[in-house]
Amino acid sequence: MLLTFSGNIEAVDNGERRTIAGKIAPYGEVGNTSAGRVVFAENSITVPEVSKVKLLMSHDNSKPVGRMQSITSNKTGLYASFKVSASTRGTDAILLAQEQLMDGLSVGVEVEDSRPEKDYLLVTAATLKEVSLVESAAFPSAAVLKIAAQENAVDENQPTETKGETVDKTPDEVASEATFLPDGATVTLKSVSYEKDDAEGETTPVEAARRIIKPSALNSQRVRTPIVNMATYTEHKIKAALGNDQSKLYVTAADDSFTTNPAFKPEQYLSEFVTNTRFVRSAVEACSRGVLPASGMTINVPSLVTSDGGGTGVAPVVTVEAEAGAVQNTGMETAYLTANVSKYSGMNTISVELLERSDPNFFAELTAQLQNAYLTATDTAVVAALTAGGQQANPQAATSAGIIAYTAEQTAAAYKGTGYFAQNYLANASQWSLLMGATDNTGRPIYNAIQPMNAGGDVRPTSIRGNVLGLDLYVDKNMVSGVIDESAFIIVPEAVTVYESPQAYMSVNVVSNLQVQVAIYGFMATLVKMPAGIRRFNLT
Repeated sequence: MLLTFSGNIEAVDNGERRTIAGKIAPYGEVGNTSAGRVVFAENSITVPEVSKVKLLMSHDNSKPVGRMQSITSNKTGLYASFKVSASTRGTDAILLAQEQLMDGLSVGVEVEDSRPEKDYLLVTAATLKEVSLVESAAFPSAAVLKIAAQENAVDENQPTETKGETVDKTPDEVASEATFLPDGATVTLKSVSYEKDDAEGETTPVEAARRIIKPSALNSQRVRTPIVNMATYTEHKIKAALGNDQSKLYVTAADDSFTTNPAFKPEQYLSEFVTNTRFVRSAVEACSRGVLPASGMTINVPSLVTSDGGGTGVAPVVTVEAEAGAVQNTGMETAYLTANVSKYSGMNTISVELLERSDPNFFAELTAQLQNAYLTATDTAVVAALTAGGQQANPQAATSAGIIAYTAEQTAAAYKGTGYFAQNYLANASQWSLLMGATDNTGRPIYNAIQPMNAGGDVRPTSIRGNVLGLDLYVDKNMVSGVIDESAFIIVPEAVTVYESPQAYMSVNVVSNLQVQVAIYGFMATLVKMPAGIRRFNLT
């Protein structure tokens, strides 16, 4: 992982040394980097070779302006200084830093070891790759401490060449000769040597002292404007309209904006993801569930289902015989019910660029979408099994009265054919809508009234689970559209079982073109055991 983040320049020397220095990485402080919120552990960044690290302008590798001279680390962070070249670009870099137009040092590191914390990534090992001069810093603790900006300044460690006798002026004497500084700024002066002219008895300066200018934090950061509330804004708006040039400075629109500078308007993306694939498997939930065996592509279940239940088996018969009468000899005929095990799978191929450079949320959403596709495919397969294996009910109208008649008649038929009670009502979206809009002859809702007398059930627009005439309601969008045949099923759970293996994911790296395939797969078999326990809606 390659991270880029910024810290502020702490010193600039535009004299003979031509250096730029600053804190390039604070330890223990949260910063917004190219990979989100990051904290660097103490001594987590290493530099293999100091002289190999170049100073760039805005991460442009083709335009270096300097080279690293030294780097130090303490408990607060990592500090570095850079020698700036005497080229035009180097001079521009120093001037931009002095004028605080580009006062940030953006550092690129290659992360070798890290771990996620609550809301940030903690980096414990990284290698420094490059440093650039940029416009702003990412870490709030970095601040401009001083600027050594005197043109043609002389290093205090270098000897001063003098002619004849020299005298030193005090800092107070030289300060009186200093040029005007901003309010609140401070000046630190080195000693100054003057040459004495024997003939005239006058002194002339040999060397100008280097001034260390430290801007006042308050005066250098405060925006000087009289507009502090809505009243003062209204005042200057009116004055500007009347021709007051001073007021115009505060209320007129800027000449430059994002409209004229679209290149500097960053695009922001939220972490939320919009999709209509969210889905639960209502058809699967309405059936009983079983564990798929670990091997084999078919499953076989012994069965004794007689003809009234939709099967071909014969059950033993017990009769009443007269005293000393012969016992009737009856047989029992059973069979195996067989279901095929099917594989359900899907795959997505992604480029190595997307793998390496995408937002971390991409992997979570890719996994979720593959799983949603798997759920949809398996639920659709169960709906098809219910349609193929269930028994068709007597025709009914697509009305509230038809739904009531269908439920009353087919729950009794399911009990008669299976010996079990029907428990679930599986409906498509159209039947769901019909149930929510059903009213009695007085216009009151039947299925979604609040505590009515003789309530018909509980069907709500905010939930796909409810109750219809005592049956648990499941709404499934993978069924047919419209109130037509198979738009609803009344189900005895014991009559149909879904056997499913755990879902699995696999990834295969295709080396030839650096693409990665991510796939989901699983195995499932749906076995209709008693057709009479699945009652298909039949439209009149």
